[in-house]
Amino acid sequence: MKNHFHADENSSRDTGNDGIDRRGFLECMAWAGTGVLWMMTGGVLKSYGMSQMIDRATGSLKKGLIVPKSDFSFVQISDSHIGFNKAANPDVVGTLNAAIAKINSMPNAPSFVLHTGDLSHLAQADEFDTLEQSLKSVKTEKIFYVPGEHDVTDNGKLYLERYGKGTLGDGWYSFDSHGVHFIGLVNVTNHVDGGLGYIGPAQLKWLENDLRPLSNSTPIVVFAHIPLWAIYPQWGWGTDDSAQALALLKRFGSVSVLNGHIHQTIQKVEGNITFHTANSTAFPQPAPGSAPSPGPMKVPAEKLHGFLGLTSVNYVEHDHSLAITDTPLIEAEN
Repeated sequence: MKNHFHADENSSRDTGNDGIDRRGFLECMAWAGTGVLWMMTGGVLKSYGMSQMIDRATGSLKKGLIVPKSDFSFVQISDSHIGFNKAANPDVVGTLNAAIAKINSMPNAPSFVLHTGDLSHLAQADEFDTLEQSLKSVKTEKIFYVPGEHDVTDNGKLYLERYGKGTLGDGWYSFDSHGVHFIGLVNVTNHVDGGLGYIGPAQLKWLENDLRPLSNSTPIVVFAHIPLWAIYPQWGWGTDDSAQALALLKRFGSVSVLNGHIHQTIQKVEGNITFHTANSTAFPQPAPGSAPSPGPMKVPAEKLHGFLGLTSVNYVEHDHSLAITDTPLIEAEN
């Protein structure tokens, strides 16, 4: 078992007035790179910081352009929090649009985009409108969603009206692409004590039935908002009944679980299951246990590129198990 924490040990400090004006902030964010490109290549699921990918694709030869070939790729974005306007990021639309620009600058357009929740900050119609307007410009075939807790403050009514077509229950569903089975779970509509996620009996039964006809060699990608492993239960960073879902996935040779919610990249590999949480496109949060409580964390604008991120994935059909390798965005500037 391995845990990889990509967070500065001093990241929880409040830097106060950093002296950077709005224009300076946006200029910094233009190269921040808010998302992750996932690529499956030779049976290995790898993630690349979007800044790294785009800088290499458009920069000088000395940076060394290496773009793996793949059957398909997809991009994960998370926690856009449209409607948030506090000091940690006064322009979340600007950072989302910076992420979209990087997606659109990729050498090969991703097959689809996964948004792993907290699309909005208060589940308001105008926030969803703004998000949809921005995402219209993404060069991809389709965008798939699961809700975050900020999207269901009205019990998920508006979210389901906008994004729930063809889904079941509170918005769960599955689909197949290039031999990979994708499962979108909802674990935010029935929080348990402490804010832990909760899948629930009905969804677990559906998951069991959904998996039953699949062969053990089918690669599985599960995506949900709150992590399905106990990162820091004291802050609600985990899912109360995740063990029951993970037990259903044990027979498969390759399972990747993608989440958002905690606004930072943390990985864990346990047996056949690789867990990966994505950075936010809006604002960072402190590392687990490094602050009295979770919440928006203010850092100097010029350092945000180390905290916000995208995830990308390439896939080449292969009979070996998958593994996730993450490259923090901050390394793209080295």
